[in-house]
Amino acid sequence: MLFRNILVPFDLSSPSHHAFKVALDIAKKYESKITLITCIERDTWRHYFYDSRADNKLLKQQKKVAEKYMEKLKTAADKAGVDIKLQILKSTSVVKDITTFAKSKKIDLIVISSHGRTGLDKVMLGSVANGVVQRVRCPILLIK
Repeated sequence: MLFRNILVPFDLSSPSHHAFKVALDIAKKYESKITLITCIERDTWRHYFYDSRADNKLLKQQKKVAEKYMEKLKTAADKAGVDIKLQILKSTSVVKDITTFAKSKKIDLIVISSHGRTGLDKVMLGSVANGVVQRVRCPILLIK
C-alpha cells in the first residue's frame, strides 16, 4: 500500500513535532504529500457573559502563533523535497474536525502524536489521538 496523502495533526507540542519528522521521512520514501493541520479552538464554555470580540481576538492570536510554527515545518518539508499543505481550522471539536477533514480529503495515513496522559488527566482532558483512532478507517501511526 502506498501512502500518497499523509495527514499530520499538529498542536505545536514537542510530540507533534516528532510526529511531523516521522511523517516527513515516510513522505520522502513514498513520494507522498503531507497536509499539516492544526485546530484553533473557540471558547467552548459559552458562559452567560460571553463576549465574541474577546473570542475573535484570541482566535487571531492563536492563528498567528500556529502560522509561525507551521511555516518553519513547511521550510523543512521544502528542503526535503516534500509537497506540503498547511491547514488551520477554527474548531469546537478537534477530534470531529480532524476526522471529517481526513475523510473528505481521502487521506491514506494519519501520523498523530500522543502525549501519553493517563489516569485523571486522560479522563478530564480526553485524548484527541484516541478519538481519531476510533473514528477513522485509514491507517494511523501513533507516535509517543
